[in-house]
Amino acid sequence: MKKKQNPLIFLGEKLEFPPIEHANAEGLLAVGGDLSVKRLMLAYSNGIFPWFNEDALILWWSPDPRMVLFPDKVKISKSMRRLIHADVFEIRVNTAFEEVIKHCAAVPRAGQRGTWITDEMTKAYLQLHHMGIAKSYEVWQDGKLVGGLYGVDLGHVFCGESMFSLVDNASKFA
Repeated sequence: MKKKQNPLIFLGEKLEFPPIEHANAEGLLAVGGDLSVKRLMLAYSNGIFPWFNEDALILWWSPDPRMVLFPDKVKISKSMRRLIHADVFEIRVNTAFEEVIKHCAAVPRAGQRGTWITDEMTKAYLQLHHMGIAKSYEVWQDGKLVGGLYGVDLGHVFCGESMFSLVDNASKFA
């Protein structure tokens, strides 16, 4: 069944989002608004996240279906298990949040030019981090940050935003 195309909603200063059922087939729900802590928290608590290009209006997304990993259901391969037991990497949490987000923005990705992690986005997630809401999971090797991910921790769910890897398998560890 094809998803009905609803008109795109433009957000103003009022702190609200349309129902997620109004998202288009790709998951685009609304345009505009801001990246204030209150708006970001309202968004994430309703299954909505920002994703947009530099010098563009903020786009708010709520795709269906959404990938969900349940930690107790994750199957770890034999090769990954060997790597875990080899103590090649050290895992740390929230010791280098700003470095993680900067690496995520800077690491080249196949088929992409530039980054969606703008200065405005970085500032917003740093605010969330200082409040204990945004977290980073970091992979260190020989005292060097070689991989990681950052996202928003709502207590019952962690919304991963971006990850990077400077060496093989580092982002898998995060």
